[in-house]
Amino acid sequence: MADPIETLETGPAFFLTPKGRMVLGEGVTYRASDSTLHWFDCLSSPSELYVLPVDPQTGAATGPSQITPLSDSITVAAFRQNKPGSYVAAYYQGVCFLDEATGQFDVACEIIPSTERSIRRFNDGGVDAAGRFWLAEIDLQAIAFPNGKIPADYGVPKGRLWRYDPDGSLHLMLPGGIICGNGVKWSPDNRTTLDFDISTGNVSNQRTLVDFQGTNGQPDGMVLDSDGNLWVAIYGASSVMVFNPEGKLLRQIKLPAVYPTCPTWGGKNNDILYITTGTDRTGNPDPSDEGGHMYMTHVTNVRGESKHEFGG
Repeated sequence: MADPIETLETGPAFFLTPKGRMVLGEGVTYRASDSTLHWFDCLSSPSELYVLPVDPQTGAATGPSQITPLSDSITVAAFRQNKPGSYVAAYYQGVCFLDEATGQFDVACEIIPSTERSIRRFNDGGVDAAGRFWLAEIDLQAIAFPNGKIPADYGVPKGRLWRYDPDGSLHLMLPGGIICGNGVKWSPDNRTTLDFDISTGNVSNQRTLVDFQGTNGQPDGMVLDSDGNLWVAIYGASSVMVFNPEGKLLRQIKLPAVYPTCPTWGGKNNDILYITTGTDRTGNPDPSDEGGHMYMTHVTNVRGESKHEFGG
């Protein structure tokens, strides 16, 4: 008999804003210095940056969200070392630096030309232990096929993986093969789905950890805990699933939202999991779906890994 899977429930959603639900919450991260959550509604018009103060002990919101409109869609950002109030971020077409107070962003590196905005866009990313920013694309045409079934004659998906270094240099790490670039993270041994050389930033030997083909969910944003377990938001399946370094499912967190998008660790002890979600944008939305809110849950006997900051 298979080992039972531990199922957790989230606490009540909290989302302090006069605007109600988000369209698609993404890119959430926690800043310990002032106990604030930072994330984006990347599909609102305009796209918006949210900054929410939270209690470092309970995780609950302690005030309203600061909501700042943006001039282009941003889906992921990281804090910059020694540059308070500034993020490095992936916008629709490349890398930018974003000001927290004003929402102004300066393009650091345009990668996708405007003529290709209907073909691909940036979606997720992360910063490695050496302070380098990685960002991954979506193939907008490939992901539009029903149930992820790409016709045999489509060819190799056009999504790519890039690395932007603190010195401003840009490196193409995977030239294609990505349908929807999500969950750019590093395992403790740097060898789970790609072999990673921390000194050079090079990757090799790509392989599969968990195969979601044939399921009703898609892996979205993800974080690690101190044991190297992977906590993955499963878009379309109302859950965050936890896998060990060998790909075995250990536990799951159930949400009242069908479309969880991105988790992050926060709180004084890094044992509070915050989860962004999106609303149901299908033609026949489920009336019981509670997407578009921020959720949280305390996780016992687990310590999450903090995210790295960009070195430039």
